[in-house]
Amino acid sequence: MRKFTLLFLLPLLTVGLSFSGFSQSSASITVSNGAKDTISRHIYGQFAEHLGRGIYGGFWVDPSLPVKKQDRIRLDVVNALKKIKIPNLRWPGGCFADEYHWRDGIGDRSQRPKMINTNWGGVVEDNSFGTHEFLELCQLLGCEPYVSGNVGSGTVQEMSNWVEYLNFDGESPLTNLRTKNGHPKPFNVHFWGVGNESWGCGGNMTAEHYSDEYRRYAVFAKDYNNAKLKKIACGPSDQDYNWMETCMKNIGSRNMWGISLHYYTLPTGNWNDKGPATGFGEKEYFNTISNTLRMDEFITKHSAIMDKYDPNKKVALVVDEWGVWTNVEPGTNPGFLFQQNSLRDALVAGTNLNIFNNHCDRVKMAALAQCINVLQALILTDKEKMLLTPTYYVFDMYKVHQDAQYLPIKLNTPDYEFDGKKLPAVNASASRDAAGKIHITLVNLDARNSVNVSTEFKGLQWNTVTGQVLTSASVADINTFEKPNTIINKRFTGARKNGDKLVVNLPSKSIVSLELN
Repeated sequence: MRKFTLLFLLPLLTVGLSFSGFSQSSASITVSNGAKDTISRHIYGQFAEHLGRGIYGGFWVDPSLPVKKQDRIRLDVVNALKKIKIPNLRWPGGCFADEYHWRDGIGDRSQRPKMINTNWGGVVEDNSFGTHEFLELCQLLGCEPYVSGNVGSGTVQEMSNWVEYLNFDGESPLTNLRTKNGHPKPFNVHFWGVGNESWGCGGNMTAEHYSDEYRRYAVFAKDYNNAKLKKIACGPSDQDYNWMETCMKNIGSRNMWGISLHYYTLPTGNWNDKGPATGFGEKEYFNTISNTLRMDEFITKHSAIMDKYDPNKKVALVVDEWGVWTNVEPGTNPGFLFQQNSLRDALVAGTNLNIFNNHCDRVKMAALAQCINVLQALILTDKEKMLLTPTYYVFDMYKVHQDAQYLPIKLNTPDYEFDGKKLPAVNASASRDAAGKIHITLVNLDARNSVNVSTEFKGLQWNTVTGQVLTSASVADINTFEKPNTIINKRFTGARKNGDKLVVNLPSKSIVSLELN
């Protein structure tokens, strides 16, 4: 692990937490009909690595824990994720994927070998949660599995055998083994990552070496009946444009379904001291927002490289690790990457999802890091307790965009100013669903000022508007097990029709989702 084309310029800044006074400024949006692109539901994907309490103590719990379970899968977590319609789940990593050997996680659990998780805390991995358990979890969630194969410490044969074990509908030693383990029919897993962060924890390779390795692995990862693979190459981190150029040139658009991009928002921009998840001040908030806006820059520039080799946009850009990465919570295992989740995280999530939506011609898949108890999680648990984070409620509000027709927007936004520096205060995206309803999601990053937004429509008709809003008194506010409902989505009444235009009073530090019918 580790532009808006029209919306974002990227200077550095800082912002306040909560303010007694406020002022108001104005923005304008034009929403147009006629685009042919679809916002893929897979943009709203999630990531579950064998890391900290993400799997063990998150999805997969002790048999004695007094919560509803299927086998050891925690069902209140499953039901919460079903509500927001997560479309895919990436597993088993992350860095862990390149030390994971799938045969250790099948068969009789009492006979499975234990191993050391050398990447995350040096804890013992008992392999009780393996391939069959993961695929049962995906079935319960109603989502597609996204399996990351081991290129770093594995072999071509190991990945080839895993694909056959899961997808071949016929007789072979591997399918006989699958039947013995309780699943005669194939699982038909389509999404396969060929390595993870091969430039770093996945093997410390050069782009040239990885490109050759990908081509070799991909040859032996076979398509079977009803299971054509969507192979995803390990792409770059951040602004490593040479890695993208080399992979696009050497692998070619016919040999991969997608290529990944990883970018984490660090509040300080410093990996050695990333900043706290709670109790932060104006500078940390402002820098966090400034840093997260760089996602648009990276997607724009990587997409331009992809366009050189793939002008028809057949290869998906897969942002399968993104989110806020802070220092761990005091007193927790530093290898478990447990952090709290604030309104700041929700504003980051809404902004990034708007960016992905507006790049849906190239971004076809993404995965927030991570789903539960790790980094910018949707859900936090403590034994039998469970809470939904502010980020969860953003995904709940934005699920309306999944597989909807993209509606291009043109946005003029005021600046959010602090200490003589500026960033765009408002970002947005829009879509129209199969029933003809228009959905607009707006984020006001300004912690002090509300914004009046006037929206006109070209080629689109509507009569009524309803909405939801997510905000709080401070961008540092959080949900806790004692007060789990401090930040939840609520009914929004600040939007109305004025002639042919939509007029919205967008509160400071807020995410708003509107439905026009």
